[in-house]
Amino acid sequence: MIGGRSRLPTNVLTASNGMTIEVNADDDAEGLLTIADALVYAEKEVGCKEIIELSASTGACMVILGTGYAGVFTQNNDLADEIESISKVTGDKTWRMPLVENEYNSKLRSRVADIKNCGTRYGGAITAGLFLKKFVKKKRPFAHIDIAGPVWKENTGATGFGAKLVTEWVCRKGRKDEILGIVVGA
Repeated sequence: MIGGRSRLPTNVLTASNGMTIEVNADDDAEGLLTIADALVYAEKEVGCKEIIELSASTGACMVILGTGYAGVFTQNNDLADEIESISKVTGDKTWRMPLVENEYNSKLRSRVADIKNCGTRYGGAITAGLFLKKFVKKKRPFAHIDIAGPVWKENTGATGFGAKLVTEWVCRKGRKDEILGIVVGA
């Protein structure tokens, strides 16, 4: 039930790292707010050296890739290659997508906060990745994997997509004895 303490579009929230976020008119991106704090926690409290985050964050990624592939948004070529390699082994199909700041950061600019929680209609999958990237230090390898398409099938329901991908990634990193982070969102 809606209460007097509900959040509204245009509210400004403060993330756990102190960054202010304008919740703009698209309230479909509320999950990104929680994931942002989870990324801060993974980095600051756990001390992760690399972070991958899986979430069904945008329908925009489904428009691009359909329901068979997850979009991988990262600027780290080594991490992208690693995810692609694991994807081939596990069958959890992924496709690397652009995470270009120059052309899309302006869509996240706010006049009342440090950042908006989502951009405009165009490039929504990219701006979701850029939004989340703001909550991870620049030099930290980070990938946002948008699993909106393959995580659900009309006839059968949840697919478990990403479980094999994450498990294999953790196993490979565990062999290297690294601290890593995995954030799974809604």
